[in-house]
Amino acid sequence: MEATILFATESPPLAVLAAAKIVGVSLLVDGGRPSGSSPILRFNSGLKLHWTNVLMRYIARAATIPNFYGQELVESAQIDELLDYAPILLSDSEFENACHHVDDYLSLRTFLVGNNFTIADVTIWSNLAGSQRSIRINSIASEYSEILNDLTSVYVGKRGLGNPISTKPKSGEVSNQTSKPRDVAIVNVESTEKEKSVGTIDLDLPGAKVGEVCLRFAPEPSGYLHIGPSKAAVLNKYFAEKYHGKLILRFDDTNPSKESTKFVDNLLKDIETLGIKYDVVTRTSDYFPQLMEMAENLIRKGKAYVDDTPWEQMQKERMDGIESNCRKNTVEQNLELRKEMIRGSERGLQCCLRGKLDMQAPNKSLRDPVYYRCNPVPHHRIGSNYNVYPTYDSACPFVDAIEGVSHALRSSEYHDRNEQYYRILEDMELRKVQIYEFSRLNMVYTLLSKRKLLSFVQEGKVDGWDDPQFPTVQGIIRRGLKIEALIEFIVQQRASKNQNLMEWDKLWTINKKIIDPVCPRHTAVIEERRVQLVLRDGPEVPFVRIIPRHKKHDAAGTKATTYTNKIWIDYVDVASIYILW
Repeated sequence: MEATILFATESPPLAVLAAAKIVGVSLLVDGGRPSGSSPILRFNSGLKLHWTNVLMRYIARAATIPNFYGQELVESAQIDELLDYAPILLSDSEFENACHHVDDYLSLRTFLVGNNFTIADVTIWSNLAGSQRSIRINSIASEYSEILNDLTSVYVGKRGLGNPISTKPKSGEVSNQTSKPRDVAIVNVESTEKEKSVGTIDLDLPGAKVGEVCLRFAPEPSGYLHIGPSKAAVLNKYFAEKYHGKLILRFDDTNPSKESTKFVDNLLKDIETLGIKYDVVTRTSDYFPQLMEMAENLIRKGKAYVDDTPWEQMQKERMDGIESNCRKNTVEQNLELRKEMIRGSERGLQCCLRGKLDMQAPNKSLRDPVYYRCNPVPHHRIGSNYNVYPTYDSACPFVDAIEGVSHALRSSEYHDRNEQYYRILEDMELRKVQIYEFSRLNMVYTLLSKRKLLSFVQEGKVDGWDDPQFPTVQGIIRRGLKIEALIEFIVQQRASKNQNLMEWDKLWTINKKIIDPVCPRHTAVIEERRVQLVLRDGPEVPFVRIIPRHKKHDAAGTKATTYTNKIWIDYVDVASIYILW
C-alpha cells in the first residue's frame, strides 16, 4: 500500500526513514508539515497514522526481516520500552548519561533486544544521528549506521529538504521553471536501478585520500576463486577506482602442501572474469629472503623463540594461558634450533617459531602465535629452496607494510586477529597498515570450504571446479550468471560487518533483471517424449506472424511465430490435460 510520510523540515523522523529503507517499504516523503508538528503517515485510502513510535511499529509489522519487532512477546515489550526511552537521547541535559547507559549495555551485546536487529536499534541509532553529536558506541551493525548517515546528510546536513532527491508537484499543481519547487522528495527505499548500480553506491574508506590509497587482494592459490572471496576482490576494486589508488594482486603462497601453478593460472582467469584491473602481481614467496631475515631479527631481539612442544600440548597451553618451557630459551638456543628447522632435519621438523607476545592476553590470538613451520615439501614456484615457511599471520602484515599497502581489507572472521596484526607490525618495527573489515559472504545451503570443494573434485562427484553446481566464479558463470549481477549483488551489501546468510534467490533476481531485456526466448520439446496435440478450432492452413521477442523490451527484436492446429507438447503436459478433462 503506497503511503506518504509528512513531517516538519527541521525535525525529520530519521528512525522511520531508516527503518523503511532497511526493510524495503516504499514511501513518498513530504517535508511540508508545520514546524513542531509530529510526523504523519498518510495512505492513499485517506487513513493516517500519527507519532513516530506508531509509525515505527507499523513498519516493523510490515517488514520481511525476521524478528524485526522481537522474537516473542517479552522482546516486543522490551522494544516498546526502548522506543519510549529513545527521545532522551535528544535531550541536552540527559544526553551524555543516556549515551553512557546505552554504551555500557552494549559492552557485552551486539543488539539492544535479544539476538536480532530490531526497530529498537534503528530508533536509538537514529536519535544519536539526529543529535549531531559524537559518542562512542561499542557495537551495533555498522551497515545500518551507514544508512542513517546517508539519511542524515540528506535531511539534517547541509543539503536539507531544500535540495530534495527529486521533486514532484501534487495533482492539480502547475509546475514551471520560475516557481520554487515544493519540498517533496520521492524516496523509493527499495532503491532505484540507478542507486543499485555499482557506480552509484557510495562507500567510504576511513582515512583514505585520493591518489594515496594502496590496496591488495591476496588469494591463496589452493583452489578456484569462489563467491566468498569474490566480495573482497570486488570491494578492493571498488575502493581502488574510487580513490584513484593502486591495487596489488598478491598470491599468498606460503603453504606448498595445498598450492599449485594450476590454481594460480585459474585465479588469474577468475579475476579477469570479474573485470578486476590490478596494477601489479606479486607473491608472498617473493619476500621469503626478507621474511627469513626478519625471523632472525625477532629472535635476536627476544621477540620470538623456537618451540618444540608437541602440537596437542601447545594448543592446550595456549587455551589455558600456560607459557611454554621453550619461552625461556636463550637467543643462542633459539638460533641453533632455527638452523635445524632451515635444514629440515628430524630435530627441526619437531620445531616451530613462535612470536613472544602475551600468553595471558584475553585475546587468544596474542598467545604466542606460530610464525614459521617446517614443511619439506617442494614449493610450486621456488622448488626445494626452503624447508620452512611463514604462516599467514606473520607474513601478511610484513608484506602489507613492505608493499606500501594503506588499507588491508579483511573479512570480519579475522576480527580477533586484528590486534595480533598490529602487534606483529609493532614488533617488526614496520609502518602501520589500517585494517578495514567487512562481513564474509555466506550463502544458504552452500559449502564454501576449499578443502571440501577439493574433495568433491578429487572424488569425481562433480565435473571439476567449474561445475555449475559449485559456488566458484567459473561454476556460477556456467550456470548462467552474469558477472554484472554478481558485482551488483556484492556492492549492494555495502561493506557491512554483519555476518549474514544470503539467499541465492536475491542474486538470481538481479541476474534476471540484467538478462531479461536481451536474452532470446525459445521453446523446445524433447523429440523422444513429444506428443502431437490437434486443436479443433485451430487454423487449417498454417501462417506466420512476426511478434516481439520480449513484450516489455523492444530492443530484443522480433521473432517469427507459426500458428497452426497441430502442435508438439511434452507427454507430461498431455497427462495434465487429461487430468483436467
